[in-house]
Amino acid sequence: MIKPSAQSQENDFKAPQSVVRFPLWVSVVVILGALLILAGAVISKVDPTLLTNGSPMTEAARVYADYLFARNLALAVMLFFLLAIRARRMLAGFMVLVAFIQLVDSVDDLARGAWLLIPGLLVFAIVFLLGAWRLFGQAVWHLDAWREP
Repeated sequence: MIKPSAQSQENDFKAPQSVVRFPLWVSVVVILGALLILAGAVISKVDPTLLTNGSPMTEAARVYADYLFARNLALAVMLFFLLAIRARRMLAGFMVLVAFIQLVDSVDDLARGAWLLIPGLLVFAIVFLLGAWRLFGQAVWHLDAWREP
């Protein structure tokens, strides 16, 4: 009997999720990205003055630091969870969301003139978009990538 290859199983949406393997590089990217996002959450909770360049914390800055903590913690936990359960399409969608957040951060930094931050954010966004493309099996701008088969 002929055993189907891993590539044919990836393209067959009827294959059980436990059989379909994620590319190693995508898993590494998700783990590193989630760790970076988690680091941002920890920094915003443990020492939010790092977010203000050493300026004193105001009540408004504290509220936004708490918001950053909640947002980043939720994103990191979901990335780890979706990778762990091998939820291919959901993980791809979350990767696009994280990439979009990085792109919006890049535009904001561009408007503020924070030039040093932009290359790292763009690399992060591009790598996450490439990973999502690989998980979807097609470019993220194709509507069929987002629809159920």
